[in-house]
Formats: sequence, C-alpha cells, structure tokens
Amino acid sequence: MSTPIKKVTTHTLQKLKIAGEKIAMITAYDYSFARIFDTAGIEVILVGDSAGNVMAGHETTIAITLDQMIYHGQCVVKAVNRSLVVIDLPFGSYQSNSDVALASAIKVMKETGGHAIKLEGGEEVTESVQRIVSAGIPVMGHIGLTPQSIYKFGTYNVRAKEKAEADKLITDAKALEDAGCFAIVLEKIPAALAKEVSSRLAIPTIGIGAGNGCDGQVLVMHDLLGINNEFNPRFIRKYLQLENQITEAVQQYIKDVKSTDFPNETESY
Repeated sequence: MSTPIKKVTTHTLQKLKIAGEKIAMITAYDYSFARIFDTAGIEVILVGDSAGNVMAGHETTIAITLDQMIYHGQCVVKAVNRSLVVIDLPFGSYQSNSDVALASAIKVMKETGGHAIKLEGGEEVTESVQRIVSAGIPVMGHIGLTPQSIYKFGTYNVRAKEKAEADKLITDAKALEDAGCFAIVLEKIPAALAKEVSSRLAIPTIGIGAGNGCDGQVLVMHDLLGINNEFNPRFIRKYLQLENQITEAVQQYIKDVKSTDFPNETESY
C-alpha cells in the first residue's frame, strides 16, 4: 500500500520557518516540467510572470496577460500532487484598485485550481492584499526588485542599498505581513537586509538574489537548468547546462537523419 502524498500548504511553510528548515521554490509553466519538479519534492512551484520572458520571448514581464497566466497555471496544476502552486498576477491585473485585484485573483483561482496568488508591491497594495485574503485566497507578497516596475527603476541593479529605501522595504514587509500575506519574496536586495527582514517577520521570506538569510530560495527553472546561456547574474547557480546539451542532441539527431542512421532496424516496425 503506497504512502499518501502529504500536500504542501501555506501552513506547511509556516511550520518550516518555525523549525528553521529552508523552503525550496522553483518556477514552472507547463505540465511536463511541473510533474518532474513535483515528483522531485519541491515545496513550492511558482507559475511566474517570467513566462513572458522565458516562454514568450518578451523583453520584460509586463506584456503577459491574465489569460496567458491562467493558461500556464492550468498546465502546471494538472501535473501537481504535492507542491503548493502559486500563480503570479500579471501587470495591469491588480494595480488600479482593490476591486480589480480581487476580481483577478478570483478568476485565477477558479480557472486554474491553483493554491495561492502572488503580487508585487509594498504598502500601496495592502488594501488589495486584505481584500483578496478576506475572500479566502492566500497571497504571497514580492518586494525589493519588482520586475513589473522595471521601467520605473530603469535598471535591474540591486535595490535598497541606501538607508531610505532599506527602511521603506522593512516597512513594506511588515505592512504585507499585517495585511495577511503568508510569505514574501525578497528579490535582489543586500543579504544583510534580507536577513534582518526575515528575522523581523513571523511569515516566511523567499529570496532570489538576497543571500541565504531568507527562509527559502526561488529560481527560474530556465536559469537553474542552464537553458539560457545569455543570462548570467551572480545570484544564479546553474545545476545543468541544458542549452549546450540540447543543442548537441539536436545536432546529432540531424546528423543521424541525414545519414539514414535514424531510424535503424530496431527502431522500425
């Protein structure tokens, strides 16, 4: 008799923080990779708006739509038996007011079967967070470098290096916690600041380019697997070099087809 699969929930993440056990999170956008990640034992799968970059080829995350995020979310949820699936609300689906934010969150949850949503911003989005949480939808926050605001920042450089911005980030983190967020992503901020924020909050923090003082880490799957050799910021660790391996495999396939080596007798009926 097989052992039942223990689902990861927001409560699970809270227990991991209390126990001092780090949380592992990765992005996924389709059924096949989500199935692999879930089976491998990842705690959280983020259906990130980074799909706009790595799946659709856009320069920023801004162009991806709510319906496109729902499509990717549907694909991922079908593959998952254990992981907590968090789905990004894309740019334009929540910034205007809390009514729009709530409607977007409800649409995502109803049409994907996901377990939580994520949105970017600090104090300015707390009203939306409160309304979404009040509707029974778990919310993950995201502060520091927020890619949907890249045109405001004008650069992907590290955020909150100066005291004023660091102080605001601490204030934003506490405001998100008070509004009901179950976790917060801290992106591309100084490691010491991320550690301080993590120690001040009762909820888990998930870092990306924020040092190892956070309660967990997240990476975009294409970065972790080495699918894009052109993107090499210092916070990425490439566990594979799939771009090179895939290129070599396809080139060998082309060669075998041209030489009539493929298919051979054992590969034919």
